[in-house]
Amino acid sequence: MDIAKIDKAFAIESNIQREGLTFRSALAEPISLHGVFYKDGRFRRIPREVAEATSKGVFYLHANTAGGRIRFSTDSLYIVLKANLGKAHFMTHMAATGIYGFDMYEIIDGKEIWVKTYRPKPDTVDWFEDVIDFTEKKMRSFVINFPLYNDVCELYLGLQEDARVEAAPDYEIKVPVVYYGSSITQGGCASRPGTSYQAVISRMLNCDYVNLGFSGNALGETTIAEYIAGLEMSVFVYDYDGNAPNPEHLQATHEPMFKIIREKNPTLPIVMKSSLSHAKTGPMAERREIIRTTYNNARANGDENVYFIDGSTLIPEDVNNDAKVDGSHPTDLGFYFMAQGIGKALKEIFNK
Repeated sequence: MDIAKIDKAFAIESNIQREGLTFRSALAEPISLHGVFYKDGRFRRIPREVAEATSKGVFYLHANTAGGRIRFSTDSLYIVLKANLGKAHFMTHMAATGIYGFDMYEIIDGKEIWVKTYRPKPDTVDWFEDVIDFTEKKMRSFVINFPLYNDVCELYLGLQEDARVEAAPDYEIKVPVVYYGSSITQGGCASRPGTSYQAVISRMLNCDYVNLGFSGNALGETTIAEYIAGLEMSVFVYDYDGNAPNPEHLQATHEPMFKIIREKNPTLPIVMKSSLSHAKTGPMAERREIIRTTYNNARANGDENVYFIDGSTLIPEDVNNDAKVDGSHPTDLGFYFMAQGIGKALKEIFNK
């Protein structure tokens, strides 16, 4: 239903001219929301009070919409996306379409096929809008991925007034995979949201997911560990050694975080991943062994639902320079390699 028909104060203005254009909130059924929730004027990945209790950095980043998605079906001849971003952020080493863009995939026979990137202008403040047109009026199902490094305050879809709107097909794996980690987990530096490694894995395995990457601020705090422990998850994947200020911090937090989550989730598959560094010696190699020790200790205690991924094996060394933007953050190529390795491990877990 067009919300303007219910409350004129919610009439949405648009510079896009299409016959019968009406807007509906992205929160309105049967549109489904994934990876984020809406509260107090914006989409969020974790509750505000949890973010505030964790750290200033996590609070700053918690409303970045990495991993957020909407899914729906419609026979509209066009789809206008209108979003209030508050303000579009900028980074020198990441494409604007990844930072504050949206991208759309069509769901065909359970597979997601890219069809459109909605691209705000560089000077976008508050609202932006963009449109995709189709040549044939028929039912299609879509996923629209939210920005990786920007807040989204409001989101609307503009459709034909007489268009049918229905729920999209469910994910085959409905209980989400939860990822926790650093800027790479959040999506830096994918060229658009759909090329982050979690989004690629989601398309590979047809699974829902939640992205709890907090750029520069994933420190394995007890507060965030306890919050994650209370989530409904099919698998938990964590990887934050790149944010640990030193190996000693990682040593003090990595196994305790595992134990907090394991205590509340006795049979949950937990994947421990180390950083992408190929270092054979030094601090990064030491961090890798700290993570491996958490895994080995769990196995020694009879835990058969733990898995270790050596991050140094994910991106081949001979393409490492082309798979990273700045020596650490992956390009889309780097995220593709990550998705292949992590996705293979998750597929084996799900097949069990």
